[in-house]
Amino acid sequence: MKAKITKVWYLLGVVLIASCTNKPAIKDVVPEHDTFKLHAKELNEERVINVWTPKDYGSHQDSLPVIYMADGGIGEDFPHIANTVEELIREQKIPAVILVGIENTQRRRDLTGFTTVAKDKEIAPEVGGSAAFRAFIKDELFKEIDQRYRTKAEKTILGESAAGLFVLETFFLEPELFTNYIAFDPSLWWNDHYLVRTAKATLEKQKPVEKKLWFAGSNATDIAPYTKELAAILTENKDEALKWRYADEPNEVHTSIFRATKEKALIWALNP
Repeated sequence: MKAKITKVWYLLGVVLIASCTNKPAIKDVVPEHDTFKLHAKELNEERVINVWTPKDYGSHQDSLPVIYMADGGIGEDFPHIANTVEELIREQKIPAVILVGIENTQRRRDLTGFTTVAKDKEIAPEVGGSAAFRAFIKDELFKEIDQRYRTKAEKTILGESAAGLFVLETFFLEPELFTNYIAFDPSLWWNDHYLVRTAKATLEKQKPVEKKLWFAGSNATDIAPYTKELAAILTENKDEALKWRYADEPNEVHTSIFRATKEKALIWALNP
């Protein structure tokens, strides 16, 4: 019986990560923004980058923190996150920020890490490219954004589902890369829930770095057990430099949790 349940959870996970293209069912208003193309040497391809800045960005000289997001195409999650950020800034619920969206080319390649599970490798022709994608962000995109815009050192990364998996993988592997980490329903089942299985040992090896982590779990049966397990591990963690919060959302499903919790995630993560 246990083996059968595990198989069902795994198959559901494959369906979620394979079907979640992050093209929103709701037709969002596309806010005014900049778009440019950047040749990614690490990925050997051209990437489309969308950037939203506050309306008064051009009338002052202040430098601003930056939010980076995967699934950042105009047909993906960039419009609704940009609209939410604009509203929260207008209501003075978060400080002014710049939003950078990275449009997908091969989503399942870029957002997944290595795996030893044969079934994982069936979701796309190529998987396990997160290290190269992270190197592109770190070594190329950061520099490009800093050259084009007035930026502060504070950086946030957010993502949902497979992008949430990438957020947490980055948190564990390169915790100094971002100041704030936000993951909505991360696909922690990947590679036999490797990130959670190794979380305690990884955290014990990390040097204390001032950072914040916010993550949420819906009622998805392949995700909820692992987000809850991760929260339990973090509760026992003694790193006082890490501020974290887990939003257990049993009334939300995988396709609703992003929009349902994005405001409180941003408010918590971006405020002192």
